[in-house]
Amino acid sequence: MRFLLFFVLLADGLGLAQIYGGSTAPPVDPLQGAYEALGRKQYDEAVRLFQETLRTMPERTEVRKDLAYTYLKIGENELAREQFGEVMRTRTNDYRAALEYAFLCHETGERAKARRVFDRVRRTGDPESRVTAEQAFQNIDQALGEGIARWSKVAEANPADFMAHLELARLAEERDESELAARHYEAAWRLKPAERNLIVRLAVVWKALNRTDMATAALLAASRGPASRAAEEARELLPARYPYVYEFRLAIEFEPDNLELRRELAFLLLAMDKPSEAEKEFRAILERAPDDLLTSAQLGLMYFSRNEKTRAEPLLAKVLAGPDEVLANRVRAALKLPLERKHPDAASAADALTSDAKILAEKSLQKGYLADALRYLRAAHEADAADPWVMLKLGWTYNVLHQDREALHWFDLARRSGDPRISAEARKAYESLRPEYARFRTTVWTFPLYSSRWRDAFSYSQAKVEMRVGRLPLRPYLSLRVMGDVRHTTGGPIPQYLSENAAIFGLGLATRTWRGLTAWAEAGSARTLRRPQPGAGKMVPDYRGGVSFARGIGHGIGAAGWFYELNSDAVFISRFGNDVLFYLQNRGGWSLGSAKLLGGLETQLYLAANVVADAKRAAWANFGELGPGLRFRWPFLRKGTVLFVEALRGAYTVDQGGVRAAQYYDLRGGVWYAFTH
Repeated sequence: MRFLLFFVLLADGLGLAQIYGGSTAPPVDPLQGAYEALGRKQYDEAVRLFQETLRTMPERTEVRKDLAYTYLKIGENELAREQFGEVMRTRTNDYRAALEYAFLCHETGERAKARRVFDRVRRTGDPESRVTAEQAFQNIDQALGEGIARWSKVAEANPADFMAHLELARLAEERDESELAARHYEAAWRLKPAERNLIVRLAVVWKALNRTDMATAALLAASRGPASRAAEEARELLPARYPYVYEFRLAIEFEPDNLELRRELAFLLLAMDKPSEAEKEFRAILERAPDDLLTSAQLGLMYFSRNEKTRAEPLLAKVLAGPDEVLANRVRAALKLPLERKHPDAASAADALTSDAKILAEKSLQKGYLADALRYLRAAHEADAADPWVMLKLGWTYNVLHQDREALHWFDLARRSGDPRISAEARKAYESLRPEYARFRTTVWTFPLYSSRWRDAFSYSQAKVEMRVGRLPLRPYLSLRVMGDVRHTTGGPIPQYLSENAAIFGLGLATRTWRGLTAWAEAGSARTLRRPQPGAGKMVPDYRGGVSFARGIGHGIGAAGWFYELNSDAVFISRFGNDVLFYLQNRGGWSLGSAKLLGGLETQLYLAANVVADAKRAAWANFGELGPGLRFRWPFLRKGTVLFVEALRGAYTVDQGGVRAAQYYDLRGGVWYAFTH
């Protein structure tokens, strides 16, 4: 009985089984259940079952249509519209679905989409659909035409009438008269520049006209402005990359008074080592906003660095006399003058957050605009190279962008900070990343446990030393695995070994982990720790290899909230008759956080589901388990230590031939401990 092998798998693996008890009821067809629920007028249940059917059979358009009609019965018109739209996209000649979609678009305020669909059906549909679509199209188109004519007269009579331009633009956009819409969206915005959502609408219309550069310029201008809602909408429509210089210039040409846009371009040009072009932008800002102290400081220091003191002095004097104490002290530091502190109680880290670049970086990080955040953080670092907050944020930003080498560099700098909070956070991040890039990495883990089913204690441990070879994707390693149990055999007339009771020395290669996926291969020898079986030696060749995947989401132990862990492995082991074993493990449940009254006890309650199978269908290697579990630890335990208890119901999936029961209960408990250095 290879009991311990399962725990080897359990330590790394993941299960999807839902085997519980000796028998299960025959599965109910969800589609059949959906129609039965419709007959009982249980519409919510019908919706759920229709959705379940479509998850496995998304091509069933008739099911999708029935789901749409069910949505209509419960008043979910927008959801019904989306289902009819999906049918229309996958089955272009289903004119009934197209008409339903168009009517629902009209009812939910999307007249432009409705008009386009009616127009298509009236030209290409079957005779009956053409009649319906023609009438609906004319009703919409005629109303739009009359509205355009009416508002055109108002706009001609009074070109300064904002509402006339706005209504005319909206009607023209709905009628697909994009040129007219663009002209009047721009006119309306020029009359009321604070209405920045109109820039976004203008960009959408320009994009429909294939004026891609102008659309991008308008979106870029809208994204760098005071209206946060319009800025967020514009960022979602912009390309995922950071804007090019020519796009900044087009955006400035579109909105010359957008100082935020000019300032960002200026810092970008500085980063690109184009100081003369950056200087032009800084000067343009000061022409429009003479009291802009940040620009005055930057331009003044540029002049000072070129020894143009006559041009630098008035700008720097304005900053030194201004209300921004942090900015003034940065200028004093650059000029090697004594620093001043008018407000000694104000912490320098808090003061530093008042700088434009850092504020913009923080906002960009909060909204997930990582490319923008990186640009602002680099500008902030150039302004103050010793700011630990900036270093820490640079580390986290590069980490999220999966540029961990850069992240490691910034975490290394930030952990040397005098700020204990920043240095502690940076040190923790640095220690987490460093092993991946160290020349040698040692990983040790052990997994002792007790099983009530076997009335035995088991243990599995491994020590592994890996070596990084440049940027190669493979790492050679040395490994020592030790596994064993107390009882050794089951006893009885046909005793079976409960574990390998061996130490395995191996030399192997492993890939770097990519999105939770790792492949490895190993060759070595196993030395038995008990009396060998007849005909077997104490040293046995051992070749093994496989692929493993691990992924976790949610809240870890110590936090509060749901979590889910997924692990799966396929392993070849030569000593088991060149067999391949497959194992899966799921754990999902709730992290309960820390209990202060119990010494800070951290717990997780979960449901465990495990499956093990092998290529040769061996009786001992094919089973599934399901049951509740509890993991817990105290903060005073070493990092990487977790205790657990599980109560599982299991069933073998192949005939056991009377050697063991087909089903079983097992209460397990043990400790997991691991560290990497």
